[in-house]
Amino acid sequence: MATSSEQDTEIQRRLRRVEGQIRGICNMLASGETCEAVVTQIFAARAALDGVASEVLKCQVEEALGAENPQEARESVMRMISLLRRV
Repeated sequence: MATSSEQDTEIQRRLRRVEGQIRGICNMLASGETCEAVVTQIFAARAALDGVASEVLKCQVEEALGAENPQEARESVMRMISLLRRV
């Protein structure tokens, strides 16, 4: 994946935030937090990861649209659509 340095930094920042959320969830479990609180944080971490995936796919779409070969661009976009269907 070819992304700009600014995009990489934003993606890495988001991933570090998710990493912190996961550590927080582990701490919540260790300290006996309620299931509701833990699950709420799990959903928040999952949503954050979905956001990261969207940003990565956006970078890929931008790259595909800039491709000189229209067939390659089409195939790349179709692969991304296939990835989205897995969610």
